[in-house]
Amino acid sequence: MDKINYIKNSQDIKKIKIPSERTIYSATHEEIKVGLTADVYFLRTHEMLTSLGLDRTKVTAEIFATRGGTLAGTKEALNLLRNLEVSVWSLREGDEFTKKEVVMRIEGPYGEFGLYETALLGMLASSSGWATAARECKETAQGCQVICFGARHLHPAVAPVMERAAIIGGADGCSCILGAKLLGKEPIGTVPHAAFLIVGDTVKVARTFDEIMPEEVPRIILVDTFKDEAEETLRVASALTEKLEGVRLDTPGERGGVTPGLVKEVRARLDLEGFKHVKILASGGITPQRMPELIEAGVDAFGVGSYISRAPAIDMTMDLKEIESKALAKRGRIPGKTDNPRLKKVI
Repeated sequence: MDKINYIKNSQDIKKIKIPSERTIYSATHEEIKVGLTADVYFLRTHEMLTSLGLDRTKVTAEIFATRGGTLAGTKEALNLLRNLEVSVWSLREGDEFTKKEVVMRIEGPYGEFGLYETALLGMLASSSGWATAARECKETAQGCQVICFGARHLHPAVAPVMERAAIIGGADGCSCILGAKLLGKEPIGTVPHAAFLIVGDTVKVARTFDEIMPEEVPRIILVDTFKDEAEETLRVASALTEKLEGVRLDTPGERGGVTPGLVKEVRARLDLEGFKHVKILASGGITPQRMPELIEAGVDAFGVGSYISRAPAIDMTMDLKEIESKALAKRGRIPGKTDNPRLKKVI
């Protein structure tokens, strides 16, 4: 990252004009880097400190969370801070942290990074919330595969961030192409109901999928579009035989959803017909609370969407704890650096 040309004062804000033809409202990378996503009072602080000749005041800032969870978003945060005149200590992505534990410490001239407080806290808060929900799912899944299907529940600008955070938290994969690629992985997914409705037959879709998809793509077929799930499962299994890796149950709530009873029947009928190798993937409103009964019934994998994507952010706070190496903090906070031997210097 090159040296950033921040917005510097109130006049810079007035000069900003948004073209009427702008089609996507999310911030671009450049807009984040120059400070356009900052709360305006940070810009005003920068402007006042500059006028007083205090923008180069050396400070120590600490970021802590209001509740425990799984840390994610640190790589984005560090990318924002890299090449600034700062030193940074942090926990690692994927680390568990406790309530009020310092997860990141920044030292340097306040004018170097103060404008980024909004962005830094948002990156850590949102990603940590998603990672924490994903870890809860994975820990509850008792070894079953957990795939994040949550991209459709978020603005597309942040969906890859969410799915990446889910994998950091413990999910085995995600369906969003960019989310997976950000971690050097391949996206995971089956086929939507739209394909079956257009083609008109589940077995024809299954055979076409098998014929044209690369060998490394798992043959997992959705079986709840037209007929009884158990019936469709056996039709698909008979058509693909040993090639069929699994079936996906995504029965809508209008039909009772994916229940333990349904899973038991599908599992039993597969076993009776000699298809014990075929796994069952359940999706549609999956939560950690629903997982134990479904696992007992025979589910091997879960597609989890809204439980991860709608997870609340873990509020993060940044406090100044030293000014020019002197311990100083606002009332209610303990002045001076907070001892945390788990922090490692990363910049």
